[in-house]
Amino acid sequence: MVKKHFFSGSFGCKLDEKARFVLPQEMRYGLVENGELEFCLALGLGGCLTIYKKSDIEKIVAKFESKQHIAKFQKFFTLFFSTLHHTTCDKVGRITIPSILKNACGVKNDVVVCGVMNKIEIWPKDVYDKQLKDLLSGKDPEMNLETLAQAAFALLDEEEALSE
Repeated sequence: MVKKHFFSGSFGCKLDEKARFVLPQEMRYGLVENGELEFCLALGLGGCLTIYKKSDIEKIVAKFESKQHIAKFQKFFTLFFSTLHHTTCDKVGRITIPSILKNACGVKNDVVVCGVMNKIEIWPKDVYDKQLKDLLSGKDPEMNLETLAQAAFALLDEEEALSE
């Protein structure tokens, strides 16, 4: 049985003068498909950038194609696909963040690279640190670690109930 790969962990990275950072090796390995390291970098949710595997983008495109003429999705499709960059790493594992994405997310010099199941998120370090601090502080009862963890783990019970 082949184990399905998922991304996890977080790593602090510094951008160089050309807006490049080294993608951690274990994450690079998880992006390799059919012997090639190719992936897409796009705007993510909540103020981050997202790296998608090439095969995942192909699935997304296939599903979106049938909906491309629905008016309510036009703005999203335009922004998503116009800022989607097909890319790879250089010989030392660096990724270049295009200026349009760097500016859109407010990335400066430091980023946090996070593995999140089937994708990799790239957060401006100050935004990531603030969100983590807020989540752990428990100040907002709706957005604290305990409340969110209970809701997320309850999803597992829903899946089991549906499969029975």
